[in-house]
Amino acid sequence: MKQNRKKRRAGSVLRTMILIIALGVFCFSAYKLVSIYLDYKQGSDEYSALERYADLENPEEPDVPEEETQAAAEPEDGVVVTGSEADSTDSTEEASKAAEEDTEAFTYETETDSETGEVKKKKIYYMKNPVDFESLQAINEDIIGWLKVGALDISYPVTQGEDNEYYLHRTFEGVENFAGCIFMDYLNDVNFQDDNTIIYGHNMKDGSMFGTLRKFLEDGVYDSDHYFWIYTPTRIYKYEIFNCTTVGTVSSTYNLNFGTRTEFQDYLDVAMMQSQVDTADVEVTSSDKIVTLSTCTGDETTRFVVQGKLVRTYAAK
Repeated sequence: MKQNRKKRRAGSVLRTMILIIALGVFCFSAYKLVSIYLDYKQGSDEYSALERYADLENPEEPDVPEEETQAAAEPEDGVVVTGSEADSTDSTEEASKAAEEDTEAFTYETETDSETGEVKKKKIYYMKNPVDFESLQAINEDIIGWLKVGALDISYPVTQGEDNEYYLHRTFEGVENFAGCIFMDYLNDVNFQDDNTIIYGHNMKDGSMFGTLRKFLEDGVYDSDHYFWIYTPTRIYKYEIFNCTTVGTVSSTYNLNFGTRTEFQDYLDVAMMQSQVDTADVEVTSSDKIVTLSTCTGDETTRFVVQGKLVRTYAAK
């Protein structure tokens, strides 16, 4: 009988210990879940508050004639005079007036051919900038742009740090948070003049940051809107998506510049062939500038990328 009591007592102690351990595990798990939830909420609240500086509901894109994408000569003193010197004074005045009105819609910029070194001047239309960069720069001077992916409702400020670690787990306001911030590779040119500009973002489980990027693989998403936009203080860039695919963490996808145009064209041809979305209607050449949006997949050896080529540049006003 005494032996049975000892067994029962030992069993009771064991059950109590198991209960205490289980309770400890539960409390620790609950703590971790609450911490994760608070992290998500903190990041979400911060970025929701920042949206008041970016009115991107219905940005008005200028109606630009297709022929205006070609290079144009820079007007003298903002006036373009057409016709010969024998034209009448009235014709000249009309042309001057028309030119003056036109220059309110566009300006001119120069670009240098990377192979020949030839400098060309082209017309660039103005577009109202929907982003209040002055206010955003007062919060964080590392901001270099604002990214908008319409098909996925992705809309975030983009920063660039001194390395690719700082904003990995820091929000736009510099608060330590797992969500981090959308950021450009620290080796890229902030003016988006590299062959390939890379922008990173976390694949968050709540769909924030780049958590929805893989949805481009779902039926109809790419067709609904196959462009994304990058707004900067002085320029507004429109990109057409030509590749959505999974790549290796270490791969040529993350090359920023290329030694020759042939090397870059080979890179683009491979990217087009790899795309898991049908982008056959998009033509990409070595004269294009591209942006790569990159996020993790849950597999340490792979990343998911969406690549777009620059199809239009506007002067921000």
